[in-house]
Amino acid sequence: MKLDPFYLIVDSAAWIERLVPLGVKLVQLRIKTMDDLGLRAEIRKAKALCAQHQCQLIVNDHWRLAIEEGCDFVHLGQEDMQTADRARIRAAGLRLGLSTHDDVELETAMAAEPDYIALGPVYPTILKKMKWAPQGIERIREWKRRVAPIPLVAIGGLNPDRLDGVFASGGDSAAVVTDITLNADPEARTREWIEKTDRWR
Repeated sequence: MKLDPFYLIVDSAAWIERLVPLGVKLVQLRIKTMDDLGLRAEIRKAKALCAQHQCQLIVNDHWRLAIEEGCDFVHLGQEDMQTADRARIRAAGLRLGLSTHDDVELETAMAAEPDYIALGPVYPTILKKMKWAPQGIERIREWKRRVAPIPLVAIGGLNPDRLDGVFASGGDSAAVVTDITLNADPEARTREWIEKTDRWR
């Protein structure tokens, strides 16, 4: 499986409606606090928008709703992976991405036979407080040796200036949240990411 090198992560279908039409081909909908009714509506809208623009939608965490809404890709963190019914996820035909931060988590994730592995944070990140120090570029190289041929997604503190190092070290896709959503001009920044990652497509 090949992932688009530009992996956008947003917390609402409104962001998808705003940015995916610019040419985004891979987006994760990551909503942490919302009731099931609201989540279902967000997933449904996101799915329709992504289908309209030939963009791969990945639903974060909410695998049951992803199955019920006919989605085809979910991403789970380590805690969610422990409680998720992976047999049911696979039976529904969903592909699976998993987060990793250290050696133990990588071994756990690889045992689940995921469709991609994410490593983070590569650089310091303001998105959330983490107990892990920034991994650095060298860790990308190490992780790639250990997970290949599974695609490796780098996440955490990335911006266009840091992408050459990520891909040169073996990253297959670069995930971004705040560098775009907190930018003064998210549309322009999205276009910059698309242009910058074009040579790795």
